[in-house]
Amino acid sequence: MVGFVLTGHGDLAPGLTSALAMVAGELPAFAQVPFTDETAGSFGETLAVAMADLAAETDGLIVFTDLLGGTPFNQAMLASVEVPDVDVVTGANLPMLLECLVARGQGATRAELVATAVSVGKAGIANKSVADLLAPPTGADAAPAEGI
Repeated sequence: MVGFVLTGHGDLAPGLTSALAMVAGELPAFAQVPFTDETAGSFGETLAVAMADLAAETDGLIVFTDLLGGTPFNQAMLASVEVPDVDVVTGANLPMLLECLVARGQGATRAELVATAVSVGKAGIANKSVADLLAPPTGADAAPAEGI
């Protein structure tokens, strides 16, 4: 199983972890490492240890971070030099994490999970109005032609 580490600024990692557990239940091979004012001094080491520990018991690792270029991302990239078989994915959001959990449970490889994370992460961002939701379906979503 591929391990997942979730990190980000403030309460992002604990908050997303709580939401994931609420929707998906148990989160095996999953760790969260929040970056806060209180943990800033030891954050890099704490993240590196969490990554190494989880990598030792999994088939590779994906670290999900919040911001490209932020401290959690930068520290994950630095730690990934020492921990083998790690991918770092930035822009973590709930749809991305949920789909990755499902795909991981179905045996997806680390490369497939990274592709899923990027694809679903982008697709999870949309601007919809009530009118969009109430509009009749068109195209492939429309009702089948009569007689079919």
